Amino acid sequence: MKRYELFELAFPGEALTGNWAQINLTAEFTCGDTVKTVKGFFDGEGRYIVRFLPETAGEWHWKVTGAVNAEGTEICEAAENAHGLVKAVDTHFEYEDGTLFIPFGTTVYALAHQDDALVEQTLESLKAAPFNKVRMCVFPKHYDYNHNEPPCYAFEKKADSGWDVNRPCIAFWHRFEKILKRIAEMDIQIDLILFHPYDRWGFSELAQRDNLIYLDYLLRRLSAFPNIWWSLANEYDLNMTHKSLADWEEIEEFVAANDPFHHLLSNHNCMCFWNHTRKNITHASLQTKGLSEIPRWIREYKKPVVIDECCYEGNLPHFWGSISGMEMVRRFWRCYASGAYCTHGETFLSDDEILWWARGGVLKGESPKRIAFLRKIMEGLPGPLTPKEGGFLDLARSDEPVDMELIPQEMRSFFQAFSDSIHRMPEKDRTAHLGGEHAWEARCGEEAYLTYFDLQCYGEQTVRLPADKLYKAELIDVWNMTREVIAQNISGETKLTLPGRDNLALLITRIQ
Repeated sequence: MKRYELFELAFPGEALTGNWAQINLTAEFTCGDTVKTVKGFFDGEGRYIVRFLPETAGEWHWKVTGAVNAEGTEICEAAENAHGLVKAVDTHFEYEDGTLFIPFGTTVYALAHQDDALVEQTLESLKAAPFNKVRMCVFPKHYDYNHNEPPCYAFEKKADSGWDVNRPCIAFWHRFEKILKRIAEMDIQIDLILFHPYDRWGFSELAQRDNLIYLDYLLRRLSAFPNIWWSLANEYDLNMTHKSLADWEEIEEFVAANDPFHHLLSNHNCMCFWNHTRKNITHASLQTKGLSEIPRWIREYKKPVVIDECCYEGNLPHFWGSISGMEMVRRFWRCYASGAYCTHGETFLSDDEILWWARGGVLKGESPKRIAFLRKIMEGLPGPLTPKEGGFLDLARSDEPVDMELIPQEMRSFFQAFSDSIHRMPEKDRTAHLGGEHAWEARCGEEAYLTYFDLQCYGEQTVRLPADKLYKAELIDVWNMTREVIAQNISGETKLTLPGRDNLALLITRIQ
């Protein structure tokens, strides 16, 4: 077997005709002092499978017990270009081997529930797109422009009505896994959405006992996939009628406890944020347009922040699906220049109701190639970005005493009045008012500094850099996708001349 690649053992056995979601099948894998226990599953037609994700090279002994009894030894070798699972490290992401991962996501919710031709077209579009993460659902979706019946369902139907979660539909899972594997071959991470409220089939109304049976089977089948992330829900807070907060917390605990490989885990909101400080939650998955609050969330959560829904490029008669390509690009830059990450989506009206955000097809918008330009810039940085701290506005908002030596002498009187005014404001008004004064700035230690000027049309800016190091400054046109070096060998306090137009960014990188 290969390190960081899915390894599978298959055995013949009894062909089950009754319940098969939670069979007694366990495997123990041992390599030196490392012991990992996984559950196996019934795969139909008398076939039993155990899947494992080896994270250590060496000799692995395995022993399978329960419905099948067997044991053996496998040699695990390094796999070429396999980096392991993506993990949250501080406020950014890395593969297990330490390689930095910078997510650039897109959303195709119901990809797996389209006919084969549309799935194939979508996968070909993904292959040529700049995205390395895709959000998609296990269950089909019912919503505007999304009314087709899926080819098959996750469970067999009961004789009377409803879904029999004890009898997973093997044809569904085979087809679903084939799609997942195709995406993995493109080196794209899959942010797999386990529940959602947009449903006419009854999946969002399952009893909690049935929810856990479904999750147990899913984890048995999919947890050894190296490119999976678990998203408990899309817009969990719109599915509170059939799932209480306690139910959602139990679901979170169940997924975390029954995933032997500890994939990334999040829960996505419509309005009310999930509690991202919970220990099982690895990163914040947010739906919001309040991007100026990103630095605060990063400070409070001490985890990566991903804006997984910031509206969609398109022309729908809905406010969430009708922003321009330019505005989508702006929102991406606001996120990355704040030390966070962003997810794309596209919703252009179409007579055939094939909209990328739900069903896939082909990309039609203006933002993807500009997102590709941004991705190239981000991946060329010497490390992950974190929000710039200690700016004028941050100091003025702080509830801690401010060292006035940090404020230029000629600005101290104004600063004091400004800070006093802020602190007389109610917190909710303070946040709303100051969002419009936000500066989109992040840094990579003292190695690189990124500022996105957004709508501002500066003719000049003064930058303050370490005096003992030398830097170059590049002006980036985020829409026209150009980079121009405007200053070399700068350090300390330096005034830069700018062209006085919007949609520009400034990247300053250390050269000595």
